[in-house]
Amino acid sequence: MRALRILLIIVVILGGLFVIADRVAVNFAEGEAADRLKATENLSATPDVSIKGFPFLTQVVGGSLDDIEVGITNYEAAAGNGAEKIRIDDLRADMRGVEFSGDYSSATATSATGTATIAYDELLKTAKSEPTQVAPGVTANIVGLSDGGNGKIKVTVEATVLGTKLPEPVSVLSSVTVIDGDTVRVKADGLPKFGGVEIAESRVRAITDFQQKIDGLPGGIQLDKVQAAPGGVEITVKGSNVRLAG
Repeated sequence: MRALRILLIIVVILGGLFVIADRVAVNFAEGEAADRLKATENLSATPDVSIKGFPFLTQVVGGSLDDIEVGITNYEAAAGNGAEKIRIDDLRADMRGVEFSGDYSSATATSATGTATIAYDELLKTAKSEPTQVAPGVTANIVGLSDGGNGKIKVTVEATVLGTKLPEPVSVLSSVTVIDGDTVRVKADGLPKFGGVEIAESRVRAITDFQQKIDGLPGGIQLDKVQAAPGGVEITVKGSNVRLAG
């Protein structure tokens, strides 16, 4: 019985040491992965990297990690014209089946899903914020974007008719969708009226409707779905063979 007790004590101690060693190793690996991701994506701040699953060391021996969560704040994505950038406030991605090279210089996830948030004032940069003529004597421009409820964006437009600004801006609810995997499109469900003046639909939509390309997301992930929310436009992202480093 005494020998059995001693054996159990040794097993418990070794098990505890293994857990400690495993957690130390995973913490070190998370730091290294965050630094590599920062360098690969040229980020201004170090991202959050969390390696899930236990034990970590046996996953390393197998050359593949089950699940890695990545969080990046204030990520600047390309806006499609080569010069402009659009800021993503919060990008979160869950990477599955991450395989890495023998020297850990590169890592690729079999699949990835996640979310991103773009503030309304950031998306407003794409809209026509300068007054544009929509009819003789009538100019209009978007002055605000906000949550319209039920996944819609409320687009607020200011208009001037014959040199006089309308006393109140007009607004319209718009649907927001993803097209081509890299572009957010905002399209009005109806058309606003500008002081009773009849204006061709195409001229009005030239103001109310717009789209924003969001290119160069980390590892090649793409936009999937989008909807309006109180804090901004919430986007679902996805990807396959997503490169984390190297």
